[in-house]
Amino acid sequence: MDMYKVDLAPNLKSDHRAGKTILKIGLWAALTAFVSMLGFFVAQLFQVLGWLIYPWDQILIFSSSLAIAIPFLLAMLALYHSASSVTKFWSHAALLFSLIYVVFVTANYVVQLATVIPMTIKGTSENIQLLKQTPHSLFWDFDAIGYLFMGLATLFAVPVFRQHGFERWIRYAFLSHALVTPCIAFVYFYPDFSDRLLWIALPWTITAPLCMLLLAIFFRQNSIKTDTAAL
Repeated sequence: MDMYKVDLAPNLKSDHRAGKTILKIGLWAALTAFVSMLGFFVAQLFQVLGWLIYPWDQILIFSSSLAIAIPFLLAMLALYHSASSVTKFWSHAALLFSLIYVVFVTANYVVQLATVIPMTIKGTSENIQLLKQTPHSLFWDFDAIGYLFMGLATLFAVPVFRQHGFERWIRYAFLSHALVTPCIAFVYFYPDFSDRLLWIALPWTITAPLCMLLLAIFFRQNSIKTDTAAL
């Protein structure tokens, strides 16, 4: 009978290593998104205050925004794999909304950085007016759709976290960020855009980095728990 006996120990060790890897990726992805969000805030603030001029204001704003996208998606992917079976639907929905966010904003920022800004600097932008992100343009709407879906992603991620302990604070942060989303929609879609409208979106610069920072701590705590459980 021994020859048919299955040794589960290697599988358990493999699962442990895989889980640790996912948590580590989630941790660093969330931290990268957090730092990128802070970078975006600084660049946007300096632009509004007139401390950054073209093209550096656009380069820094779009670059930092692009640097948020993939880390945010990876953090949400790690959250999906960390979620219990009971909350899998919610984490899966959050992941899908995150993917939609990434597709729209990545398309926008790559076009702005790789095409619009270089051609504008060379003085040949008259051929690419459609590609410019200006208020109520095509790529302006791409940007808006992206951040609306980021808000939906955080909203659907709320049930993934428990209502007690440290996870309660993550729930509050994710819910707060979702509640800021209507402000983002107002800024993007108000008929007469001006720089003063950007102050309405100021809470985003608090709730978004806070979500990623707390999520990074969540991954770190779960990594420690995984090590403890494996002993």
